[in-house]
Amino acid sequence: MSNFKRFSLAMLVLVVAFAAMGCRKDDNPVMPAPKARVMAVHASPNAPAVDLLVDNVVAGTALAYPGNTGYLSVNAGTRNLKLNVTETSTTVINADLPLSPGASYSVFACDSVSKIAPLVLTDDLAAPASGMARVRFVHLSPNAPAVDIAVTSGPVLFANKSFKQYSAFTPVAAGTYNLEVRPAGSSAVVLPLPGITLQAGRIYTVFAKGFLGGAGAQALGAQIIVNN
Repeated sequence: MSNFKRFSLAMLVLVVAFAAMGCRKDDNPVMPAPKARVMAVHASPNAPAVDLLVDNVVAGTALAYPGNTGYLSVNAGTRNLKLNVTETSTTVINADLPLSPGASYSVFACDSVSKIAPLVLTDDLAAPASGMARVRFVHLSPNAPAVDIAVTSGPVLFANKSFKQYSAFTPVAAGTYNLEVRPAGSSAVVLPLPGITLQAGRIYTVFAKGFLGGAGAQALGAQIIVNN
């Protein structure tokens, strides 16, 4: 066999070998870790700003009442979540959260600062029907009684929710509403909520915040989060 033929045959063997190696590598690609989404919400009226740590890695800083982080993508599985007073190692919440792949969660830091604790909700973010929004109510005013959320001078949308209780995401026709907070079962109004605009296709969380009888930033009120 000539030297040229031997060289060509050797090159052919090398090409086939490298191709086979490449195929074997591609047959077992490294799959990305499955993800979940987590939103932290500062809902403790008299607590300072906090930093969010996931598995001891800072994921958000200087989160102040009544703000939120928006959804953060984190690895699914059991994750450790801490809220530290901003720029300190003082931990006010330390919780291990089981997170399912593809799921979305809201973690509310709620109650007064001396009793601050997490409220973890799984967020159903299925798209609303045409012309509709979806709305959830969460009662996070520590000293307020059970309440109804109603259309002004109209029907009750969310009935008899006590502190830390919440509704499912509920379909509501898109539009602008004047709402009011009433003591459960009463027609008296403790908090008017005028001009609440709900856009078609959007998903909202409305939470009661502050203290009954509170002043300034800690006054009883409502906060709206757009979940999608």
